[in-house]
Amino acid sequence: EQEQRVYYREQLEAFAPADVTMRTLDVGGDKALSYFPISEENPFLGWRGIRVTLDHPEIFLVQVRAMLKASSGLDNLRIMLPMVSNVSEVEEALHLIYRVYHEVLEEGYKVVMPPVGVMIEIPAAVYQVRELAERVDFISVGSNDLTQYLLAVDRNNPRVASLYHSYHPAVLQALCQIAQDAHDVGKPVSICGELAGDPGGAVLLTAMGYDALSMNAASLSKVKSIIRSITMTMARDLLAEVLTMDSPHVIRSTVEMALRNAGFGRYVRPERGGAGRVAMARAPSEIAMAEQGVPPVEQ
Repeated sequence: EQEQRVYYREQLEAFAPADVTMRTLDVGGDKALSYFPISEENPFLGWRGIRVTLDHPEIFLVQVRAMLKASSGLDNLRIMLPMVSNVSEVEEALHLIYRVYHEVLEEGYKVVMPPVGVMIEIPAAVYQVRELAERVDFISVGSNDLTQYLLAVDRNNPRVASLYHSYHPAVLQALCQIAQDAHDVGKPVSICGELAGDPGGAVLLTAMGYDALSMNAASLSKVKSIIRSITMTMARDLLAEVLTMDSPHVIRSTVEMALRNAGFGRYVRPERGGAGRVAMARAPSEIAMAEQGVPPVEQ
């Protein structure tokens, strides 16, 4: 616990007073830990994310306790639960978090109860966004995992990676629904992953109503330049147009053409197969978007 607390404190202090979102232990699938090996025949559909920590509450409790103690006096911690597939997982996790919160208070630490959110990465969660959002403070979409689960494609498998498309109509429709459902119950929604760091994808996500995008540092300047320059009307018109299309290739071409016509051709990447795609790292900063003109972004 002490070792974790030191690391968490460094991160919280580095970005204070800005909020820092920390995920609870997210292992399994393509996320492995040498000291916590998980061997399964089908790891992407197996024991991963919140399933692991709820099966091992001792791990979860230690991590949350370290997070809360590290946030003492800073109050800029947000906790995010990964790979949620049903409401009961969230309720169980919240019960444990509240338990730790009261224990930490009894130990004499001055902490506030941090906002808690969930990641939407599993198709089942897409259809329960309202129910999940009613129980937490914010929603975050992990677009890379959600895309591969929606399309039943392992993006790291060269035999099928060409079938992985962030612009697939089903993916875009799901992302639209998530944003709408979250806002319908008054909760903010953010998104991370390949699509958020893609200039064209960022335009579509802006139009969908996502409150924040999370991406790697290399993508920040391109995305900032575009969303500062386009109008919300243009973004929404483009989204409405592509939602009528049934081919990811046509959608991508349409988005790229729109960016070229708007003077952003230098940011348009050549079409690539899925095998060349790499999941983007999550950056600690987020791009906040609101209002019609999409305001300037602070890194």
